Amino acid sequence: MSSLILAHTRYLMIEQLRVPIGLVASSFFPAATMLAFVVPFAGDDPVNATRATGSMMLFGAISAALISLSISVSQDREQPWNPYLRTLPAGPLPAFAGRIVTTVIAMFISVIPVLIIAAAFTTAQITPLRLALALGALAAATIPFMLLGLFIGYMMPSKGAIAVSQVAFFPLAILGGLLLPLQMMPSFVQTLSLFLPSRGAGELMWWAVTGVAPNVTALVTLAVWIVVTAALAAWAYRRDEGRRFA
Repeated sequence: MSSLILAHTRYLMIEQLRVPIGLVASSFFPAATMLAFVVPFAGDDPVNATRATGSMMLFGAISAALISLSISVSQDREQPWNPYLRTLPAGPLPAFAGRIVTTVIAMFISVIPVLIIAAAFTTAQITPLRLALALGALAAATIPFMLLGLFIGYMMPSKGAIAVSQVAFFPLAILGGLLLPLQMMPSFVQTLSLFLPSRGAGELMWWAVTGVAPNVTALVTLAVWIVVTAALAAWAYRRDEGRRFA
């Protein structure tokens, strides 16, 4: 099974590198935001710069998890290779796992420019231990967004997936406190954010990079979102499977 997962991962990575616009987009926006807002306004404050670096790392990772995954899944469904792949005796697990591993690799690649900018132009302080924690938190915090990307990809054609994933991504990033400090938002938005997966993901990431205790409500909400999006992704896959082989 592991050899099949590695084969699918290799195939998907080659496909990603042949058309690397998804990797470029996931890396560009958080890096540009770092240069435009974090460096001039928080670059000299070690605490805020470190927190903002964690936010931008998560911003790029969520983009790769939600937008890129939903688009790639929806596009693959429109190819004749996909129905054939589902008939093979290995089952859906190798292809599914290979796609997840490829997405995680893309997420880790997307944070490299942010870390370089943080090290070169800000006073952010992330120790090797904190960086390792941050990468682990990144993988855990983006699980509901990967599952949501799978749900959208299995439910919609590629043009619809592009629009819906982008419409979902930016409000989640903003309301979750990844682009603006939560203190700058109205009180009702701060309360609402506690029930969004992006806020829970942010709390986990901010804890990893700064050591500040996370909000328990936001973490519980993140866990609930993982369960809900897993159910939605599984349902969407079975629905797509049934429609193809009915």
